[in-house]
Amino acid sequence: MGLRLLHLHLHGLFRSHDLELGRDADTGGQALYVLELVRGLAARSEIEQVEVVTRLIHDRRVSTDYANPIEDIAPGAKIIRLPFGPRRYLRKELFWPYLDDLADQTVSHLQQQEHLPDWIHAHYADAGYVGALVSRRLGVPLVFTGHSLGREKLRRLLGVGGDHEQIEQTYAIGQRIDAEEFTLAHCSLVITSTRQEIDHQYARYGRFVPEQAEVVPPGVDSIRFHPLQSSSETDVVDGLLAPFLRKPSLPPLLAISRAVRRKNIPFLVEAYGRSPVLRQRHNLVLVLGCRDDPRQLEKQQREVFQQVFDLVDRYDLYGRVAYPKQHRRDQIPAIYRWAALHRGLFVNPALTEPFGLTLLEAAACGLPMVATDDGGPRDILARCDNGLLVDVTDLEALQDVMEQAGSDADQWRLWSDNGIVAVSRHFSWDAHVCHYLALMKQRLELSQPRIWATDKECLGSPLGQSLLLLDLDSSLEEPEAEGLASLREGLESIGSGDAHGLGVLTGRSVQAAKKRYAELNLPSPRVWISRAGTEIHYGLEDQSDRFWQAHIDVDWRRQAVVSALADLKDHLTLQDDQEQGPHKVSYLLKEHGEAILPLVRQRLRQRSQAARPHLRCHWFLDVVPLRASRSEAIRYLSLRWGLPLEQILVVASQQGDAELVRGLTASVVLAEHDPCLEGLRHQQRVFFANNPHLFGLLDGLNHYRFFLKS
Repeated sequence: MGLRLLHLHLHGLFRSHDLELGRDADTGGQALYVLELVRGLAARSEIEQVEVVTRLIHDRRVSTDYANPIEDIAPGAKIIRLPFGPRRYLRKELFWPYLDDLADQTVSHLQQQEHLPDWIHAHYADAGYVGALVSRRLGVPLVFTGHSLGREKLRRLLGVGGDHEQIEQTYAIGQRIDAEEFTLAHCSLVITSTRQEIDHQYARYGRFVPEQAEVVPPGVDSIRFHPLQSSSETDVVDGLLAPFLRKPSLPPLLAISRAVRRKNIPFLVEAYGRSPVLRQRHNLVLVLGCRDDPRQLEKQQREVFQQVFDLVDRYDLYGRVAYPKQHRRDQIPAIYRWAALHRGLFVNPALTEPFGLTLLEAAACGLPMVATDDGGPRDILARCDNGLLVDVTDLEALQDVMEQAGSDADQWRLWSDNGIVAVSRHFSWDAHVCHYLALMKQRLELSQPRIWATDKECLGSPLGQSLLLLDLDSSLEEPEAEGLASLREGLESIGSGDAHGLGVLTGRSVQAAKKRYAELNLPSPRVWISRAGTEIHYGLEDQSDRFWQAHIDVDWRRQAVVSALADLKDHLTLQDDQEQGPHKVSYLLKEHGEAILPLVRQRLRQRSQAARPHLRCHWFLDVVPLRASRSEAIRYLSLRWGLPLEQILVVASQQGDAELVRGLTASVVLAEHDPCLEGLRHQQRVFFANNPHLFGLLDGLNHYRFFLKS
């Protein structure tokens, strides 16, 4: 049997043909890279199947192609579109509340297949988060490519005067960085395009292990990108740019990118406008994606275009600057060749550039470059020797380097020839795919993934066909007598058959939980998830689930966690011994609130601890293994015993319960709930009860028609 691969690429508009590159900030080079990589992999004899999971979109503003659940890319390769969040198209910064839902759906999708994939390759932080969850639940190795990283983006945006609060509001940068740390803690291999990413960008992450990273430069499609020009395509480009340029034969400074701040296009326009030499010697050609009605563009795109228009007006650049409204993707190679025919330069002024595939495309067409000295262009120049690099945050430096690069015709010819030869030698797709597959076979454990249901067939499921999980520490802590009686009557009416089960969630030890639960005179639970999700017991058994214990024990060092947080004694104090556990360190905050959480996470990352903090009821902080939580314990039970998540109902009311509400489980939020849960009303499977306490739970059971007699 051949290899089976799963790629996760979630944002933007992704399909097998006519990629809408440059349409918005989310549809760029990453989408093209994933598509070309998947095509290259599918063509290999050792590959049986490649799937790309992306988002299903129903939105009249975009093509109906993105509403097709399945789309073939090539023989052996297809796109799987799964719905998560609203039906409409969303920018990637709005994905975060819905990614747990996608992780549950992806696990369900993979369980329906005869064989699990040999590895998962996640692209960007959003897919990395989903991939990490799927990987640890199914035991499939995870490969991660960040494409661009949140810490580097934040550094660059702050470096050009950005406001931290505004950056957070626009880019959800904190969640993105946390997701990247989470992904790096779970992945077996990180693939980068350049050595600089490993040494300077990923190195700023506490969870990053340099030995788990490899450089695999992406490839260039030599069929499309080559230096051989035709008169017909030259005429097409002339027609595209003629309305803008008085002297179209001048060597162009060509920039091709999306209209987003990171690409720094207004800075390029200003450098050009300030230089009499550049204005006299060159035209400036900006291919910034397609636009029809500017009012339909995203705010960031509108702002970038408006800055460009204002600068053209300020420096009176009419007749010297071209910015066509429309172009087709198949015209891009012709635009590169047209610029090379006129002895122009390709300019990439991006603030951050993880690789710079457009630089290779330009080089393959014989067009030299002036590029940012950040990231990938350094590696490209080292191989290609086809231009100059510059600090693009320095306006005078950018201006001087462009003037220098365009001043020597002999140097231009040498750069042009160097680029063509180097791309053919070092950056072909065949070379990329060969290197990629060799690394996977060498670095990843391709053994049979872990199957949780080890002894299911022998023992049978202890959970039943549906499972109600009650929180002993909140909804049952001080229950009103009438509500408790109604709940007792409802549960007892179900009978003692095997169809339905009752479970308990608690931060207590199982012994303390059983003692407290006995006072309620409710039916006996079939499962106990205790000590904040770090222990699972079945029925009356005293022995905890050994498979779950082994799973969460990976890289867990309890005493090292205590030591890592010892210097925070002014903010938190250890709780009594009875509140502690082998896989749980419990603290009491000296001041309530979530302000301490970033500091705790930082300490744990700095000490390389595979642990995560969980704050409950604003005062109680549990630090547990990275793989453990109440939510993950529930998903373990679902996988091990074959119980669909849709047949599990959980109750939420307190701060810290948000993890229980996200995903495919049914959930009830009681009327008297913490305000922080209000933001979860948009979740797909959540019911907000109108009645308080246990009466709200009964409303939820009725809403879901849960526990109806079989």
